[in-house]
Amino acid sequence: MNHKTIYADDDKESVRFLLRLRIPPLMVGLALGIGVAFLTSQFEEVLAYNVRAAFFIPFVVYIAAAVGSQTHSIYSRDLKSGHAKFRNYIFKESILGIVLGVIFGVISLIIVNLWLKDERLAMSVGLAVLCAVSTAPIIAMIVTELLNDLHEDPAVGSGPIATVIQDATSILIYGTVLSLILL
Repeated sequence: MNHKTIYADDDKESVRFLLRLRIPPLMVGLALGIGVAFLTSQFEEVLAYNVRAAFFIPFVVYIAAAVGSQTHSIYSRDLKSGHAKFRNYIFKESILGIVLGVIFGVISLIIVNLWLKDERLAMSVGLAVLCAVSTAPIIAMIVTELLNDLHEDPAVGSGPIATVIQDATSILIYGTVLSLILL
């Protein structure tokens, strides 16, 4: 049986149909988002030890999510055209993730150190950014490919789902790095 992925088309589809497509992945994202809040609470000790570490939670989460969002958008667009090859994309996007992770990690380290004059916090932020950004394209690719394989529009579902998975991953990375370096 040959299943074909149906892509949402805001120009042609009714609002009811578009809501039916969009609500399920957003509900998954909502539930996982609550999980991210719980995960963040697990690092209360290290955040209380150095409250300035909390300043960088939104940044670490954002920069990784932005990189993942680019990957998801480009790969989803190319999946629709029929020209995307997962193997080629995963290889190139992994390299891009590492390179972008190094760039943003080093810049973050320098800025945090100049701003707060705290080498350990700067090292924590820089290393967490390196790791979180490096994982972002892989998570985006896997979620997008999985939804495509399930014949769900990856442009609708993978954004919310991959983002919340990346957010949780970023929090886990940041909290772990903080705990290892600061405590």
